[in-house]
Amino acid sequence: MDIDVQVIKKAKRHTREELTAFTQQELVDRIVQLESQNFQLKNIIQKVTGIKNDEPKSNDKKQRKFDFASCHKRHILLRFYYLGWDYQGYASQEDSARTIEHLLFNALTRVCLIENRETSNYHRCGRTDKGVSAFHQVVSLDVRSKFAPENQLEPESIANEINYCQLLNRVLPQDIRCVAWMPMVNPNYSARFDCRSRTYRYFFPRGSLNIDAMKEACTFLVGAHDFRNLCKMDVGNGVVTFTRRISYVSIEDSQSDAKESPYDMLYLELRGKAFLWHQVRCIMAVLFLVGEGKEEPSVVKELLDVNKNPCKPQYSLASDLPLNLYECEYLNKGTFDPKSFDKSAPVLEDDEEIAGDSELRDWVYEEESLSRTISELQGLWACNSIKSTMCREMLKSLQDIYDQQYPENVIQKCQHAILVQGVQARDYTPLMERKKCESLESRIDHYSKKRRIQVSSKDATDDAPKN
Repeated sequence: MDIDVQVIKKAKRHTREELTAFTQQELVDRIVQLESQNFQLKNIIQKVTGIKNDEPKSNDKKQRKFDFASCHKRHILLRFYYLGWDYQGYASQEDSARTIEHLLFNALTRVCLIENRETSNYHRCGRTDKGVSAFHQVVSLDVRSKFAPENQLEPESIANEINYCQLLNRVLPQDIRCVAWMPMVNPNYSARFDCRSRTYRYFFPRGSLNIDAMKEACTFLVGAHDFRNLCKMDVGNGVVTFTRRISYVSIEDSQSDAKESPYDMLYLELRGKAFLWHQVRCIMAVLFLVGEGKEEPSVVKELLDVNKNPCKPQYSLASDLPLNLYECEYLNKGTFDPKSFDKSAPVLEDDEEIAGDSELRDWVYEEESLSRTISELQGLWACNSIKSTMCREMLKSLQDIYDQQYPENVIQKCQHAILVQGVQARDYTPLMERKKCESLESRIDHYSKKRRIQVSSKDATDDAPKN
């Protein structure tokens, strides 16, 4: 027997019936509280903008509303990258405008590519947490088009379509850039549900880590496993199944000197169809312990054996800074360059399409937009690389002084230590001997009693794996 879990969403506003049940004093207290909050918000707005809330803006011009009813629409995939270090994550939040999704939709509506999110048929490939970046994030949505639906897949229409990336990049922050778009055959094609695989990379310095031991530990991750001890269990949002399949895992050099150096940059690469909350960061935290020699590579195998170890041992999470959603695979045929389009070339009929690839076209790249994006990224790299080089030169100078003054002592190369959150204990306790977190069953019972989730039993044959 399996269990079926449904998340019980709490109402954000009181209904009329609930307000009617309040006493007069409770209603008075509620009104006083709301008026006080409203007064505080007005003061905050006045301080930020310098304009009193009850005064009209002097440059408040009436703009003609864009007529979306007279426009054609097309369904596309939109590929973009972002550096998430200064953002509160990808997904929109009620209490913050510093999210990638909020800024993306602000740009889409500002340039009139969509009317609003609700009518845009929007799906995202994945959501990244606070501080996490993405080189290959993909969303699917309906956007404004120059051409009627029956002509949208013709090469000439694609070549002369609205320059979506250039239009969006003009209004997006510099650390969020659209790279390409893809015309879709199926109007219901989803960036989330039709994604074949997602690849994450976690960058880290070599330091004094035993990379061979870390690579050995990685071999235990391949395949389908229950990762409840290598993730943050999100039972409160209805996640009670923690089996995921990792199809590929590797540790590779990213930037290295002629010979191995503590300042070499490496990355862990993980590929799978779906990942759990903080799964990669938990895996990386344990791999750091293996690389430091504090744990044997087999500790990963122990953590994956949930029958023997049903409760997760307490350990610090790896930093969000180096994590990157590096690639999302959709099996597209290639790239499409509008400038190389040959109008004399024959147009393929529907029955001439490549077998098994009828859903997808090519990624459309535009030379000027791509060139400008590369130039901006080169500038950003130059600034950060200069900072890194200055720090390294300072380190070299101080290291030479230390070696001369204290030749009998050796400083441990611990460049990766900054990537492990929490306070490091003076005396190390092996993972499997540490205090354990609550079991999955205890968490389900906890949230069920708080009426956050509703649990019911059902036959396993009614709930076959979806992926």
